[in-house]
Amino acid sequence: MNSDLFSQWLGIKIIEIKLGKCIVKTTVNKEMLNGFGIAHGGITYSLADSCLAFAANSYGYLALSIDTKIKHLKKVKDGHVLKASSKLTYKTESNQEYQILVTNQLEEVVAEFYGKVHLSKKKWTSDLLKNNN
Repeated sequence: MNSDLFSQWLGIKIIEIKLGKCIVKTTVNKEMLNGFGIAHGGITYSLADSCLAFAANSYGYLALSIDTKIKHLKKVKDGHVLKASSKLTYKTESNQEYQILVTNQLEEVVAEFYGKVHLSKKKWTSDLLKNNN
């Protein structure tokens, strides 16, 4: 998270990270709204995508997303508090698949996100972060 400037810009807070599991949240503000006064679909997508990244990388190896998709189920508005929670649904030595549910402050599911990642053999180190910049 320290070097994830986009997640910081979105105001994402990490609630929990365990092996293969992550819960994050953010609060929607007026700068996240589209012309119709509802949150841009990219907000729920980005929150879920960050949740995917934190969960997949929790094993200590560089994980790269290779396939993602989202279903938007409910409107999200200014002031809504969104929480994304990951669930590992499939894992091999080199691939993982996750379902991520995005809920609002009423615990209603507003989006369902599915992501597949490839796990590399590169361990996370401070040098790896420097070399990727």
